[in-house]
Amino acid sequence: MPAPSPAPTGSGAPRFGVNYTPRTGWFHSWLDLDPDAVGEDLQAIASLGADHVRVFPLWPLLQPNRTLIRLRGLEDVRTVVDIAATVGLDVVVDAIQGHLSSFDFVPSWLATWHRRNMFTDPAVVEATAELVHSLSARLADAPNLVGLTLGNEVNQFSASNHPDPDVTSVAEAEAWTRTLLAAARAGAPGGMHTVANYDAAWFMDDHAFTPDQSASLGDATVVHSWIFDGTGQRYGARSFEVAHRAEYYLELARAFSPAPQRPLWLQEVGAPRSILTEQEVPWFVRSTFETAMQCPELWGITWWCSHDVSRSLADFPPLEHTLGLFDEHGRIKNAGEAFRDAVAAAREAAPPAPRGREIEFPVGRDPLLERSAAAPGGSVFEAWMDASRAGERPTVRVVRERAAITAGDTRTGGAAATRPVP
Repeated sequence: MPAPSPAPTGSGAPRFGVNYTPRTGWFHSWLDLDPDAVGEDLQAIASLGADHVRVFPLWPLLQPNRTLIRLRGLEDVRTVVDIAATVGLDVVVDAIQGHLSSFDFVPSWLATWHRRNMFTDPAVVEATAELVHSLSARLADAPNLVGLTLGNEVNQFSASNHPDPDVTSVAEAEAWTRTLLAAARAGAPGGMHTVANYDAAWFMDDHAFTPDQSASLGDATVVHSWIFDGTGQRYGARSFEVAHRAEYYLELARAFSPAPQRPLWLQEVGAPRSILTEQEVPWFVRSTFETAMQCPELWGITWWCSHDVSRSLADFPPLEHTLGLFDEHGRIKNAGEAFRDAVAAAREAAPPAPRGREIEFPVGRDPLLERSAAAPGGSVFEAWMDASRAGERPTVRVVRERAAITAGDTRTGGAAATRPVP
């Protein structure tokens, strides 16, 4: 298959993919990779009409010591990428895991007696960059490699609400991101390399990873949209706000872009049964696709996730056992059928019409932007939803002045800043 474009422009047909959660053993399957099982899983994903998958090798297995990168681990990642090619799937590889489904996968050389700041310690940053470079170099000649993403919401380790945060400044967060993206680019010059920050970067006022970083560093702006961030709880499962949550997030992200044609990637979105009933899931899948497709510069939608986490595995939040398009036995679910139908419909959809009214978002000029007004329940969120409900097809315009937020305004709460990281 032809190699993916190394420098996407946001034009052309959007891509549709799935975040791959292995059916057998979850991500612990990297301990003892079974290529046949991987092939079965990826063939099932391809049968839904997906054109790409995002995969998650575990950081401690690739780099168990600061100066040891396991060649066998790199080969296992390449094996998965090559298997994907046989079933017609392109691959995005997350380079630092990091954090997945409430569990942390941080190597022992960063923990307890060896506790160091992953974002600011020079030796740690150098070692992490070496892993990213080694991984990207091993995958660079794979014709179906889209590129690397820096971890899965790794920015949560720096958040003020984390139980043991790696305290980081805005400048240090930007330097870390630039260093690792440069390592990915050096190893795989033709890849689309991105950073995947969870929504504290967009909604938490004191967070070191900022919207400006997400919207300017790397080759696309990545968003992870989850309705358990306060949207579903505040407005209700079948609310207008839930149906348009991802669309709003993409338009918010576009507002921070320094380049009009910069691609937007809805890299994670799923149907949490903590908010939705099983009967409501097909509606949510369809609504999310239809509304996200109204955003110009949409590069793609990548659904979370392929397979349910097996109930034989302990200590997961209950919703993690229900998020798959397939169940733990590999049987397609209602969500999978809805995804397949939504992909088919999206491929026939007309290009989005121009957006309409601009909702002003005064963010201030300080490095730590005043962001919480954009969170669910905030004044910007509410104004955008009201305009959208009125048919105005709103977008967002960032105003670089001191944010005019009234101290007693209860609508600037920023619920997403305290939501649990998936």
